[in-house]
Order: sequence, then C-alpha cells, then structure tokens
Amino acid sequence: MNVYETLPIKERIEGNSYVGRGIVTGKSADGKNAVFAYFIMGRSENSRNRIFVENEKDVTIYPYDESKVEDPSLIIYSPVRVIGDKVIVTNGDQTDTVYDFVSKGDTFENALRTRAFEPDRPNFTPRISAIMELGEKYTYKMSILKSGDAEGTVCNRYFFEYDAIDGLGHFIHTYNCDGNPIPTFTGEPERVCIPNDIDAFTSEIWENLNENNKISLYVRYISLEDGKETSRMINKYKKV
Repeated sequence: MNVYETLPIKERIEGNSYVGRGIVTGKSADGKNAVFAYFIMGRSENSRNRIFVENEKDVTIYPYDESKVEDPSLIIYSPVRVIGDKVIVTNGDQTDTVYDFVSKGDTFENALRTRAFEPDRPNFTPRISAIMELGEKYTYKMSILKSGDAEGTVCNRYFFEYDAIDGLGHFIHTYNCDGNPIPTFTGEPERVCIPNDIDAFTSEIWENLNENNKISLYVRYISLEDGKETSRMINKYKKV
C-alpha cells in the first residue's frame, strides 16, 4: 500500500452512490491558491430540500421549498464562515462553534471537543470540519467526530494537521458508502489532486457525484499572493 498515493477526486467518488457530505482542503498544483470544496448529498426528501446561498464570504444552506421542511435542525446551517485570515468549513452548526472559539483566541480543537456526532440514530452522522489558516505559512486542519459504538454512547474525536503541498488536497466525507445504517467514514482523510483550474475541479467533483443523491457544491480558490477569491457554486434545485 502506497500511503502517499494521490488520486484525482473522480477516482475517490465515481461509482459510490453515497459519500454523504464532503470537504476538500489543499493547494492548487501551481502553489498559487489555497483551495477548498464542500458538497452535500441526500437520500430523504428532507435532506434533498436544500440549496447553497452565498453571503459575501460566507455560505449558508437554506431549504429550496420551505413548505417541505420536516426537521430544520440538521439541514440548515452555515457550512462556510470566514474570520480574519481563517476559513472554517464544516457539515453542521459546529461552524458557529468553531467561529465563536476562534474569535475569542481559542482553538479549533477545543471548539470541537465541546461537540459530538449528529443525533440521527442509527446513522450517527459524523461531524466533519476543516479550518484553513492563510497566514504567513498556509496550513490547514481537519477533524471528524464520530460514534465510538453502535449505540452512540461515546464520541471519538480525530484531528489532522497539514502543511499545504502544491497540488495536494485532503478529502474527508461522512460515509464510506451507502447502507442501512450508513457506514461511517474510516481512516485518514484521502489524498486527492487539486488542479490549477477551478472550473475543471468543480466539474470533476460535480460530474462524478451520484446523480440521484447530489444536491449542492461550493468551491473556492484563494490567491496566496493577494487574497483574491474565485468561487463556483452549483445547486441541483432552484428556490421555490
């Protein structure tokens, strides 16, 4: 097994009907941009009833049809928030927890130690999170909080810290594949290639996510030289 194997993200998601929610963080191949991507998938009508909305540098999820909302607590949140030179990306309202801790000078890790996996028995969907630190040296961290047993009695918390490498991204997602209950992501974040072209990267992700279950995708490239941002957003559904 080659622990340094780095694959196009197509090869990580193609043919997998349900990887759930996914975060990629890393650096473009030319070393000029910090990069992140976040996507959501859904199997139920409640989960599929969502769209991404940009609000300046932040991104929020809203229902596209408010009349169909069953339980807003796990589907409506801000997956992307920016504070200073830091970008927070998560699959739940822990975005706000991390934001609040960091704004007070505390840490990503301490924020997530106050949180646990989602209470959606029997899946106990993991909470996945990332923070990009775009200071003098670009680094990023990722985390997954997941149940330590089938009953959801304990939470295991995993943290990963990276120095950015040209062309390398790390990809973490909530589930390994579809199932009942859905099997939780295992192992370290997967190594994926990040191209220079934001449109190529956006298309590669969107076109290889399962057609029935994909919902929304957001990708941002941030210039490490001047902070200029370029973003792409795709919503499968339109707001009613």
